[in-house]
Amino acid sequence: MKEITKSLRGQYGRMTIGPLLKLLEAIFELMTPLVVAGMINVGIGFGDTAYILTRGLWLFGLIVGGMLCATFGQYFAAEAAARVGRTLRTRILGHVLRLSHEQAGAFGAGRLMQSVTGDVLLIQSGINLLVRLGARVPFLAVGGVVMALLLNPTIGLIFMGSTVLLGVILFFIVRHLLVAFGEIQREQDDLAGLARENLTGARVIRAFNQQEAEEAQFDRQATDLTRLMVRVGKLASLMNPVSVLLINLAIFATLYLGAQHVYQDLSNPGEIVALVSYMTMTLLAIAVAVHLAMISARALASAKRVEEVLQMEPAIVDGAGAAPRADAPVLTFEGVSFCYEESTCPALEDVSFTLERGRVLGVIGGTGSGKSTLAGLILRFMDAETGEIQVSGGDVKDYALQDLREQIGYAPQRSALFSGTVAENLRMACPEATDEDLWEALTVAQAADFVEARGVGLDADVEQGGLNFSGGQRQRLGIACALVGKPSLVILDDAFAALDYLTDQAVRQALREWAKDIAVVLISQRVASVQNADQILVLDEGKVAGLGSHETLFASCTVYQEICRSQDIEG
Repeated sequence: MKEITKSLRGQYGRMTIGPLLKLLEAIFELMTPLVVAGMINVGIGFGDTAYILTRGLWLFGLIVGGMLCATFGQYFAAEAAARVGRTLRTRILGHVLRLSHEQAGAFGAGRLMQSVTGDVLLIQSGINLLVRLGARVPFLAVGGVVMALLLNPTIGLIFMGSTVLLGVILFFIVRHLLVAFGEIQREQDDLAGLARENLTGARVIRAFNQQEAEEAQFDRQATDLTRLMVRVGKLASLMNPVSVLLINLAIFATLYLGAQHVYQDLSNPGEIVALVSYMTMTLLAIAVAVHLAMISARALASAKRVEEVLQMEPAIVDGAGAAPRADAPVLTFEGVSFCYEESTCPALEDVSFTLERGRVLGVIGGTGSGKSTLAGLILRFMDAETGEIQVSGGDVKDYALQDLREQIGYAPQRSALFSGTVAENLRMACPEATDEDLWEALTVAQAADFVEARGVGLDADVEQGGLNFSGGQRQRLGIACALVGKPSLVILDDAFAALDYLTDQAVRQALREWAKDIAVVLISQRVASVQNADQILVLDEGKVAGLGSHETLFASCTVYQEICRSQDIEG
């Protein structure tokens, strides 16, 4: 649990003070029956009112001391657990964001969401209970037996037998519960993943009128989880009745045997009252210990799941260090090939081209031809298997990731907007950008008009995912995000797909006038979007089918000719 232990740093003080206070509370609690026994034997037995008052003050002091220790001990436990939970959540999210797409996909979105929420909550609960009860419960259980044996060895044997019997029964219950808890966590992962799919694809589900089918599928999976949880609940429900039954039977045996001892002058009433208190204390402590073990085991299982995520080393790491050169081409591909892990065919194979500053490279090809893979390799979402990719004269693998991506503006086909304001979204790539820079980017992306129409300018609200904007507006905001800060390279990965042809043309024209010293990679399936580019790269099943101007390719490239004719475009 190396990664989990790292999250405990800074909380060792609270995690030490908390158990010490709870231990002190347990000592006060163990002393209480002795004080009560003295009040019964001496104060009541001999009618000594002064003794009763004196011991009553002692009892009051023990109660107040125990209450204060319990209050502050639980406070330190809760604070330590909450801080560890916050640290873990932040670390998990930060670590997942550093993983490659393939690595994050190996866990699945449902599993990762469950790790950030459910697993961390269980770990947090386990730490809270461990700090509160880890020292107190064993001390009470052992201390109660020891005190009983010291007061009356004969009746103390009842403690031993009751303690062992209760411990064995609860052990077998917990052992079966732990197996079931693992199944519950796996079912919860699957259900969370299914819920995410349905919520993300809600529009598609409604469009194909599949609400009832998806609801039925979700209900089936939720029903399986419910049945499992009911079965676990039935088994867990045995713990309290079994504990109460054994405690009451032990108390009955103690009272019965104690009455005989008192009648035979082998014991006194105060001892019997103290013994009953110690027996209740001991057996309840064992029941709590089993509950603590169960929660701790669930927390341990969750910790292992979180550990798996945190221990996965990011496949894409910072390079040794490279500096951009102003005299070098902005982008160079030299014999680049790449294949996804579960694919037998390369996504890109032996791709080579050069893009100079102030030039526009159009990339076109059919579905699955490798266009988005090309963009991902430039940004180092994954690394090329063979060949070399250079940005401003430096190998992308030699750059620190932050230095590399600061040079690149990226707009994907599916714009990712975050809850906040328009200004906050635009400043993601360049936090120091001025309002004038933001309006300039919005103007080039043909987005200034509808942002101004909101009435509050750059402070216009953006809902999660940008759902308060249309698809075309989201894409234009995504293009504007890529332009803020004037990076040396702008990649527009099918970022015009939701735009009408008139807006598409307006954006491209404004972009060409604005990006005089900036290289642009314009990926599209529309010939109209790329035909005026300085060069057009035609991809076919990951291979370069042609590279040149629109006129050259239309005259010599069969693949490009087929794409043009399918869109009724002539040379």
